[in-house]
Amino acid sequence: MIFTERERAYLESQSLGRMGTVDAKGRPQVRPLGFQLNDDGTIDIGGPELSRSQKWRNLEKNPEVSFVVDDLTPDEPGAVKPGWGRGVEIRGTAELITGHAPPAYGGAWFSDEVIRIHPRVVHAWHLDPDQLTRRAQVSA
Repeated sequence: MIFTERERAYLESQSLGRMGTVDAKGRPQVRPLGFQLNDDGTIDIGGPELSRSQKWRNLEKNPEVSFVVDDLTPDEPGAVKPGWGRGVEIRGTAELITGHAPPAYGGAWFSDEVIRIHPRVVHAWHLDPDQLTRRAQVSA
C-alpha cells in the first residue's frame, strides 16, 4: 500500500502540487504543476514541450524528486485541525517517458511526454484524525 484511503482521497481532490528537483550543479528548483494520481500509486506530470524543460533536464541527471500537495484544512465540522496546513509529501524516483499520452488534465497542448514519480517515502499530515501524521517507507 503506497497511500492510505484518506491520502488517496485527498490527492484525488487536489489539482496542484509542487515538484522539487536538483540541477547538475546542486541548485534546487521547485515548480507548481498539475498532476494525475495513477491506480498503482505512481504520479504522472505532463506539460507542453516537457522534455525541453529545466525540470526534465534536472531529472535526466538526477532522478531523485520530491513532490508536495498541500493546502489549508477547511474550517468546517469534522475537519482535522481546522485552519491548519494539511498535505502529502512524496519522495521518490522520476521516470522520464516519451511517446506516452499525457495526463488528461492538460488537453491537446501537452506533449506526448510524462514525468512519472515512483514513491519511496510518503509523509502525510492532518488528513486523518486517528493518525495526525504518517511517515512511511513504501518501497526500497
